[in-house]
Amino acid sequence: MRIQGLIAATFSTFNEDGSLDLSLIPALVDKLIADGVRGVFICGTNGEGPNLTIEERMIIAEEYVRVVNKRCLVLVHVGHPSIAEARKLAAHAEKIGADAISAVAAFYFKPSSARNLVDCMAQIASAAPGMPFYYYHIPVITGMAIDLLEFLKLAEDEIPNLAGIKYTAATIHEYQACLNYKDGKFDILFGYDELLLPALAVGAEGAIGSTYTFAAPLYLKVMEYFREGKLKEARNLQYQAVRMIQCLPKYSPIPAQKAIMKLMGIDLGPCRLPLTTLGAKEIQEISDYLDEIQFTSVLNAVAASNGAVASPKP
Repeated sequence: MRIQGLIAATFSTFNEDGSLDLSLIPALVDKLIADGVRGVFICGTNGEGPNLTIEERMIIAEEYVRVVNKRCLVLVHVGHPSIAEARKLAAHAEKIGADAISAVAAFYFKPSSARNLVDCMAQIASAAPGMPFYYYHIPVITGMAIDLLEFLKLAEDEIPNLAGIKYTAATIHEYQACLNYKDGKFDILFGYDELLLPALAVGAEGAIGSTYTFAAPLYLKVMEYFREGKLKEARNLQYQAVRMIQCLPKYSPIPAQKAIMKLMGIDLGPCRLPLTTLGAKEIQEISDYLDEIQFTSVLNAVAASNGAVASPKP
């Protein structure tokens, strides 16, 4: 499997009482397809996968597969602290017709080495042997900062359906090394939105990210400018994304991004504890900041040039 373009790491969709609201998924999928994404990555970090029961994760996966109906790719995150539960999620994803699966390392009892990590991922991937499997590398969350070249060397023999890595880290040099392992044998998807342009410079062709859920047209234009050799234009647009992302940690990234989507007219509901949904004051502060940096007007202009649907002004 080789993915080119953007995969949107979608957010959770909850009712006010914290229960699943599946009714919000069709409009979100339609928007993402109109924006030009190649697929969706569901039940991961941004989808609050660790805050969901495995039954809920299965229900969400079924709904995305149904709604997408082969119009784009559906990548299902199946990682879980329990390998047995992860295997259930993997087998389920294959059964319902998803396109690929991915899993983070266990983040309570952590794998102790690259060899141990490969053994864990092999167990999960083998539960869905017919599906492409991506190891989800996100060391800032899992604390697993192992040598990924060693992982690939060990995993290529132990995980027959290994497609590649979802690489969510700022270490561009290691990302480049993984891209070039055995002349590009594996699909290494970049996962740090604010570093998309540097990743393109070292060879990235596919990326997975949270802000692609509401700002895909901007990043697609960055990619277009890069391909055309218009580096100044690409840098300027990438910086627009960077400035937007700089406000997220102040409010907690996932609640802040759901607030931005609400400002753009797509209310996906609250977050689950320990994440805290932002209040009106915080949402207004984000709106004022986006106005100050002219983010929405730039995004809408780019969307119009791409043929995508513009977002309403906050």
